[in-house]
Parts: sequence; structure tokens; C-alpha cells
Amino acid sequence: MIVRLAITAVILAILAMGIDMRESARAIAQIDLPYLAAVLALVLVDRAVMILRWILLLRARRIAITTGDAIKLFLISSFVGSFLPAGIGGDAARAYGLSRDATTGSDAVASVAVDRLLGVLSLVVMAIVGVIAWTPSRGQEWRIAGAIMAVTLASGAVFWANQLLRWIIPDHRHGNFFSRRLLKVAEAVGRYRSHRGVLLHVMGWSIAVQVLRVTQAYLLGLGLGMTVPYAYFLLFMPLGLLMLLLPISISGFGVPQGVIVWLLRPMGVPDAQSFALSTLIVLTGLAGNLAGLWLWLRQRREIL
Repeated sequence: MIVRLAITAVILAILAMGIDMRESARAIAQIDLPYLAAVLALVLVDRAVMILRWILLLRARRIAITTGDAIKLFLISSFVGSFLPAGIGGDAARAYGLSRDATTGSDAVASVAVDRLLGVLSLVVMAIVGVIAWTPSRGQEWRIAGAIMAVTLASGAVFWANQLLRWIIPDHRHGNFFSRRLLKVAEAVGRYRSHRGVLLHVMGWSIAVQVLRVTQAYLLGLGLGMTVPYAYFLLFMPLGLLMLLLPISISGFGVPQGVIVWLLRPMGVPDAQSFALSTLIVLTGLAGNLAGLWLWLRQRREIL
């Protein structure tokens, strides 16, 4: 945690040296409110879709948790994850809460891991769509189709990881603590192989979430006065969102903001304006966790 706080602080300090932070603050304060309201509405929609896709995975494996409890757990873990390493914090809190309340640890981790895997895969698909939208050229169809197939096969291989691990790990080590836990999780993930229809369904919703997030960034850009085409947002936002998933920053501040500033420079966007956009992307995302804060406080009052 200390290391990640240090990385976040260093990156923000470096950005502050080359960016007029007062100008960024003014841009944020002067954003066109109808665009901001539209983005906050879309944040609520993308949270609902994220909850839906996780519930689909839980139901596929008949994990014993009610829909209401699953929603509460997702929202509270998302709020708690706001203070943990970006990308894995909320996932870890969700897996822990599910394993404690509803099912075995391996099934809990598997449901969250598959959810995350399909989310990352959808980002890669969106990045490929962005390349097509921004740099259309005759003859690239086969290369794009090949890239999609390669990514799909690589991601699909995760569902056979249990067999691969049993081959790699010597038999006499299968009984030690770490190997046993790893194999149990891999077996739990592998059981999703028999639910191809559900996986395709969740993948479709995952792509919908990424479209919603690209659209949110685009609307925030319009609210800040940017004239960057939507096609370019399709190109650069998947990379920015992947940076948000890396566990090297806190709540998405730092590295993801620097990447977004860098990616908008070719379009002639001033760094102060780009930093304002990246900050609003993070802040509106955190706003989506406020429901989790309310549920967490309510839960605390009931305990006390």
C-alpha cells in the first residue's frame, strides 16, 4: 500500500510540474453541467450492468446468494476497493465477502476472476474496434480478425488452466498449501467451461460496459469544450481503462491520468484540459461507489 501511495504521489507530482493545475481546476469547475449529469446517469447504468453480469456468473454455478445480497456485496466491495490498489482492490473485497457469506473460497475467487477476465477481454475487443474506427484501411480485415482470434484463444486457455497446472506442478507438490489453493481456484474457473452460453452473454454485457465508459469520457470531453472525435476516444480510452485496472495506483489516480494526458497530445488537447478530463473520469467513477458507502454505513449502524 505504501509503495502504491508513493507511486501515485510521484506521478501526480511529475504531472504537476508540467501542467497548470489551477487551469485544470478551473476547467473542472466550469464543466457544462448537462454533460456531467448525463455522465453520472451513465455511471449508474454501467454499475447496474456490471452487477448483472456478475449475478449471471453466480447463477451459472448455483452459488447460494440472493440477488439482493449479491447487489449489496458488489456495491460495498466497490466502495471499499476505492481505498485499495486500483483494479484488484474491489475484486479482492468482493471475493472475500462472497467466500465468507455464501460459498467456498475457490468458487468465490473463480466468479470474480472470470468476471474480470471477460472485462479485460472486452477492453481488448474495444481497442481493436478503435483501431478500425480511427485508421480504416483496405486489407486490414484479416489482421484484425487474426488479432481477435488470438486474444480469444489466449483468454479461453484460462479455462483449461487446471489441466495445465496439474501438468506443470509435480505430483508430490499438489498437497502443499499454495499448490492446493491454486489448483482449487483453477478447477473452479474450469467448471465455467460447461457454461459457454453464459460466458458469451456476460461477454456481451462486458462490451456494453466498455462502450458506456468510452461514451462517458467523450461526454466529459464535450463538457470541457474538447472537439476530439468519438472515434479517437474508441482508440485511446481502452488503454486508459486498462491503466485504471493496474494495481499500481490508488483509486485510479496517478499513472492512468498521465497516460490519458499523453494519449490526447496528438490531438492538440492542452495538458491542463486533458488532466481535467482524466480527473473527472476518476471522480465520476468514484461517485458510482457512493451507494456502496451508504450501504456500508448502514451495515455499521446495524452492527453497533
